[in-house]
Amino acid sequence: MSREIDDIHRLRIMAAGVRGATVVERTLPAPFEEVWPLMSALDFLPDLHHTRLLHTEGDRIELLARSKYGFRARLRGYRRPGWCWLQSRFLLVGLAAAPVPEGTRIALTGGVRVPTRAAVLPFGTQPELAAAARRLESRLAPRPSLPDLA
Repeated sequence: MSREIDDIHRLRIMAAGVRGATVVERTLPAPFEEVWPLMSALDFLPDLHHTRLLHTEGDRIELLARSKYGFRARLRGYRRPGWCWLQSRFLLVGLAAAPVPEGTRIALTGGVRVPTRAAVLPFGTQPELAAAARRLESRLAPRPSLPDLA
């Protein structure tokens, strides 16, 4: 019996292999087709001030990122609809999204990497990832509310 692993579960599995990694999940009230383009642009991440695409080949991607503090990182990894895993010598970014009946389930992980190890510094990652999820949600088009029938 074969069961396919969805991208949210894949992110949890990948993060479980990285010491200190935290995963923040949230369900956003918007369709996947609206959420994923915002996520894959990466500009909702609080620490990334600017990114520049350097190279893509299939689902492989390489980009140059600059933090709000001026640090630069050459990130390499994979990006396809619903999945993005990027890392540099000092930075890790993991994103996943999947459609659910209520909208889109997202999962985020990442942080400052410990060079030569599968580890991230755990200090402040939970609040940063939660802030990123809130920032992403704030960029979604407002949904019309249902009229009050009372």
